[in-house]
Amino acid sequence: MYAIIEIGGRQYNVEKGSKIRCEKIDQEANSSFAIDKVLMVKDGDKVQIGQPYVSGAQVKAKVVAHDRSKKVVVFKYKSKVNYRRKYGHRQHFTSLVIEDINC
Repeated sequence: MYAIIEIGGRQYNVEKGSKIRCEKIDQEANSSFAIDKVLMVKDGDKVQIGQPYVSGAQVKAKVVAHDRSKKVVVFKYKSKVNYRRKYGHRQHFTSLVIEDINC
């Protein structure tokens, strides 16, 4: 059984026990919560597609940790005018483990 869910404006294909990294969520570490934005659920040959979400479907997830990704270095440069700007960005993310899929 697997499902396609929406978190933070992005879609993820998840199964029971799968680990995903999504945008930062306002949940405590080691807490469980339910995701109601389920776009599709497939259980064997049975497929449910939402309009836009599947009614009554839930995916239960557990927050593993909050962290920041690797630094992305941005360097602006214009030739012949001695213009250089360097700065970096580290995006916050949340690691999740999918505990159960209910439809």
